[in-house]
Amino acid sequence: MATARFVFLGTGTSERVPRVTCLTKQPPTCAVCTDSLRPGSKNLRRNTSLLVQATGHYGAPVNIVIDAGKSFYDASVRWFPEFGVTNLDAVVITHAHADAIAGLDDLRDWTNNTRSGMPLFVRAQDMPTLSKTHFYIVDPSIRLSGGTVPRLEIVETGEQPFDVLGVKFTPLPVEHGHGFSANGYRIGDVCYIPDVSAIPETTERLMEGCELLVLDALRPVRTHGSHLSLEQAVDLVRKLRPPRTLLTGMAHDIDHEPVNQELAKLADSEGLDIQLAYDGLVIEGDV
Repeated sequence: MATARFVFLGTGTSERVPRVTCLTKQPPTCAVCTDSLRPGSKNLRRNTSLLVQATGHYGAPVNIVIDAGKSFYDASVRWFPEFGVTNLDAVVITHAHADAIAGLDDLRDWTNNTRSGMPLFVRAQDMPTLSKTHFYIVDPSIRLSGGTVPRLEIVETGEQPFDVLGVKFTPLPVEHGHGFSANGYRIGDVCYIPDVSAIPETTERLMEGCELLVLDALRPVRTHGSHLSLEQAVDLVRKLRPPRTLLTGMAHDIDHEPVNQELAKLADSEGLDIQLAYDGLVIEGDV
């Protein structure tokens, strides 16, 4: 197996952190949103997104992004220069909500200036939504007059593992609210599940043996229809017992440093290695 680098481009919920309404409230009362403006704050959170830097076919380096949501452009400006992303090779989508697909139009910078096209891996069940929200990407012949559009080669995926330029992605189907699903993905020893309210037993079996679990944790306790709370995420980790867990998708209810300090206590009390991820966090794993 080869070693890949995983960069968290974003670790926030769809609303992101800070919330504008928290910043405009007089006087400000949200400590997390206020702190997020401090240089280097780990409370600044863009939409959940992951950059996978791995070795692809014939030993060539590849850059693969999971999800291009509303803050994809901002995340790219902040992190791509730092991590040497001079070419973006493919994008994989977890589901067709705005925080996963609203930034797809910004891929045209790459297909205009660095490459003639780019593969976009999308679940078959998300194509009807994508055909409405990004009709000009799905069918460039019906685009409106004006500028260029991303030249994306859409690859529809199902439940079986698929190859992304030499990197194996195993879909991890999960519930994302009543009557809706999303995919997490297993890439080697890393299981990345950013949008989830429940994990079926069939998916749990696909996760067996993973070294790192990245899991949704929206807010501390109060339940949410389509996301795990922090409390629910910790309970799930107690059940699955992965060697290491990073939490993502946090709203402004979670203050990075104090919550991480509380989570660290679980290592001594229960043998659980759980911490919050943050924008710009880099980890390595085998793929």
